[in-house]
Amino acid sequence: MNSTPYQFPNQTSYYKGKVRDVYGIGDQLLMVTSDRISAFDVVLPRLIPFKGQVLNQIARYFLEKTADIVPNWLLATPDPNAAFGLKCQPFAIEMVIRGYLVGHLWREYKSGNRVVCGVTLPDGLLENQQLPTPIITPTTKASEGHDEDISVAAIIEQGIVSKEHMDQLCAITHQLFQRGQEMAAEKQLILVDTKYEFGLYNDKIMLMDEIHTPDSSRYFYKEPYAELFAKGLPQKQLSKEFVREWLIANGFQGKEGQSIPVITDEFVQQISDRYILLYEEITGLKFKKEPQEDLYNRIYNNTIQFLKNV
Repeated sequence: MNSTPYQFPNQTSYYKGKVRDVYGIGDQLLMVTSDRISAFDVVLPRLIPFKGQVLNQIARYFLEKTADIVPNWLLATPDPNAAFGLKCQPFAIEMVIRGYLVGHLWREYKSGNRVVCGVTLPDGLLENQQLPTPIITPTTKASEGHDEDISVAAIIEQGIVSKEHMDQLCAITHQLFQRGQEMAAEKQLILVDTKYEFGLYNDKIMLMDEIHTPDSSRYFYKEPYAELFAKGLPQKQLSKEFVREWLIANGFQGKEGQSIPVITDEFVQQISDRYILLYEEITGLKFKKEPQEDLYNRIYNNTIQFLKNV
């Protein structure tokens, strides 16, 4: 996919994120989801075919399924890789919620930390164990580099988000996570953890960006969970965690002085297949591969045609 930014009529701004390119169109936003992939807050050098389409379509699916809990920014999807919606004033945090001791939380716990983001965890927990109750472990939202763990109390104390809004964000986060877990259970999956981004539109809290995608969430398969956990074996999962694990095994965690290992064509294909599999598993829908031969122009032409009618 061509990395040259688009120029759209009435474009007022452009921001290149790790995975998404965001265009201000008048007082609204166009978000193009690329095939880039990031891990440890670093964009990896290979594109993953169909990844952008998967993320955009999963996000649309869940935004539609959760609009009764909280309104969201999405108005339309002019292309399988593009979303158009309301320009919100974002809160400068990500609301991470975890139901199991896995990933970053496990790495912190294993290193001896028992207080993460102001939440105290009991001794004696095991990797992949379900937590007594889901916990919120927010991060600051960095435009570049690493997001940093922060507690709810510190967010309020530092004036990043008001107490009134923070209380609402916590309540909505729990409600969205519960809905996500219920929907996953219907497909024989477990929604393990995820993150949400929120903003204000006309002083109203809005859900922004993606939701319950493999970039923002982790899923276990429900059926073998108990057996694998009892045996202390790795869980069968659908998420981006296997990419992080591969990078760790090859000596990369995004730390200074580390080099990104060579990513083979075979591994790129494996990642692409995993993303498509997750789409089909979590939505129950068959994934339709859209033409990739001239992806850059396809997105542009579909979006231009859409914007003419806005």
